[in-house]
Amino acid sequence: MTVVTQENESFSARNRVKTAKLVPMGANHLRIKLLGELRVLHDGVPVDLPQSRKARALLAWLAVSGKPHTREQLCNLLWDVADDPRGALRWCLSKLRPALDGDGHARVVADRTSVRLETTELDLDLSDLEHAWKNATAMDPLQLEAVLEQTQGEFLEGVELPDHHEFHAWCLAQRQRARRMRAGTLRALLDKLEHDPERALQHARILARLEPQVEDSQARVVRLLVRLGRARDAEEHYAAAQHTLKRLQVEPVGLLTTAIREAQSGGPHDAPPAQRIGFCRASDGVQLAYATIGRGPLLVKTSNWLTHLEYDWYSPLWRHLARDLSKDFTLLRHDQRGNGLSDWNVPTFAFDRFVEDFATVMDAVGAERVPILGISQGCAVAVAYAARHPERVSKLVLYGGYARGWRKRATPAKLQAAEAMLNLMRYGWGQENPAFRQLFTSLFMPGATPEQADWFNKLQRVSCSPENAVAIRTISGDTDVTELLGRVQAPTLVLHAAGDETVPFEEGRRLAGGIAGARFVPLESRNHLLLEDEPAWSKFMLEVRRFLLTN
Repeated sequence: MTVVTQENESFSARNRVKTAKLVPMGANHLRIKLLGELRVLHDGVPVDLPQSRKARALLAWLAVSGKPHTREQLCNLLWDVADDPRGALRWCLSKLRPALDGDGHARVVADRTSVRLETTELDLDLSDLEHAWKNATAMDPLQLEAVLEQTQGEFLEGVELPDHHEFHAWCLAQRQRARRMRAGTLRALLDKLEHDPERALQHARILARLEPQVEDSQARVVRLLVRLGRARDAEEHYAAAQHTLKRLQVEPVGLLTTAIREAQSGGPHDAPPAQRIGFCRASDGVQLAYATIGRGPLLVKTSNWLTHLEYDWYSPLWRHLARDLSKDFTLLRHDQRGNGLSDWNVPTFAFDRFVEDFATVMDAVGAERVPILGISQGCAVAVAYAARHPERVSKLVLYGGYARGWRKRATPAKLQAAEAMLNLMRYGWGQENPAFRQLFTSLFMPGATPEQADWFNKLQRVSCSPENAVAIRTISGDTDVTELLGRVQAPTLVLHAAGDETVPFEEGRRLAGGIAGARFVPLESRNHLLLEDEPAWSKFMLEVRRFLLTN
């Protein structure tokens, strides 16, 4: 899987790295290494820094932010009132100047009210890592390895200030971000080393240590060991990884088991197709994850509740959708905010945000006029986008959807039952309680096998938190795009399972009836999520292919 990232700049413009070079350039060049122990290099030569943790914390804060801060802000950030904060700040600045200034070049710029760091001819190793993370597809393996080699270690190792809560929270956030960027860069490098398993193995082991709780990272090591013919080593890593996941209270979803079967069978077992994962940012800063798979004309799927771009490949609930559609199309899908690989901690959930997020993903991949697929909750998003951007939608396929959310259409009795479901979700989401699992399975997939029902429960855990699940389902209940149906200009195919108990069949008919010229296809199934072994799935694929591939 290739990781492609397209994201708004997180550091200020002065920290952008325009090349992959990691060597000092020009006189008075200053490099600040924030990963690992804090270090400053002047034209490649290390300089002495004050031992004071607060002086080092101050330097890091000014370097990463790249903007002026008032003296009052800095005093509140790092000192208590009893410490004479203004005097302490002056002392720290006096100690930093000899390390940062040189040859008449003043980098610590302070006046009576504010302090900033002059960033001319200054770079950060953190910016190098971000550059590699965002531009991995354009860099060769040697360049990526050079970046990873020179950007090792935790952000500001040894500069913990737990009593200063704002700085401590910022430092932890920077550490988490650096880990995420390093992991993404490692994944991109591993994809480029697909034909060199020996070289890839050392990087895969680093990735597994970096994120021990991620089953796919552990499974990568197992798969590489299998390819190298080291079956015993693969089994040992499998056992150790299983123990690690158990210790971290992470329930495996089958990635390790699939990988170890290759060692036992002597070859790949049910390997998923390769996909490319990328990232972009919504207007409010939320990071959105998207993925493409397959060849052929682009088909864009709106997101919906309960997805995870990586785990869906192994899930019997979703894998057949991507597998079969990617035979004829380049399928683009994304995890909506609060789900899967997209950010979970988000400022707002709202229907219009979902539509804007979809537009952001379309822009990120340069999609112009393309067909759009909506499933369940994603149908309303697809309708809203098609109504607002008719010039960018060539055709529309809607399955299991609605124009009116459950609150808008429910009888008093059903409304009471739906509200009770929200309370159950708050307390039972992703738990092992079989009663809770069976309740959801019976609604979404009454025809599910025990394996499929178990996967549904696992997806709850990995795809979404209880709080986010409740928030998104609440928004789906309040959704109403009825007035937008008449504005849809694209040719539309609407499919709906006749026995769907999650979204009533009548809602599918209503959806089709509101769109001029829409074709409606009923499917003989009781499942809201069509299962790959039922006849309705074959009919779904036949109708979708016929509709999308003919003029």
